[in-house]
Amino acid sequence: MILYKCKISKIGGSTKYKDVIKKARMIYHTIEKQSKRNAYIKSAYFCKEKVFLDLFWTHLNQKPQRERRWRLKFLPCAYELIRNSRNSPASKQNPNIKSETLHRFGGVTGSGELFYVQIKENKKTKRRDFMSVFPEIYSRE
Repeated sequence: MILYKCKISKIGGSTKYKDVIKKARMIYHTIEKQSKRNAYIKSAYFCKEKVFLDLFWTHLNQKPQRERRWRLKFLPCAYELIRNSRNSPASKQNPNIKSETLHRFGGVTGSGELFYVQIKENKKTKRRDFMSVFPEIYSRE
């Protein structure tokens, strides 16, 4: 897997969850305002097709607050990676649902930290959803 080098750095500053979620929501709402219905980003890897962002927030709320903070700090980098990366991901079939493929992209923040972005693709409908972003310490391959 070839890593994508981000120009944007992760959300920095405060270590409080309240401050990090506020900054992450501001970034999300700027993208959300650009579409009429569901928020999406057009991905360079998927030939400028849409990657929807709604699933990330439901997935994030299933995690403990400490882990949410870590993941949210990488959100601007994840959006840049989805938008600009043409590097091929590590793709595999979802072991739980056979009609889904999971794509895992690797990236490096502006400060040199490694992170991964996971996108779920439904094989039948070709819908792609941004599932998760997480730092290197959570990757288990």
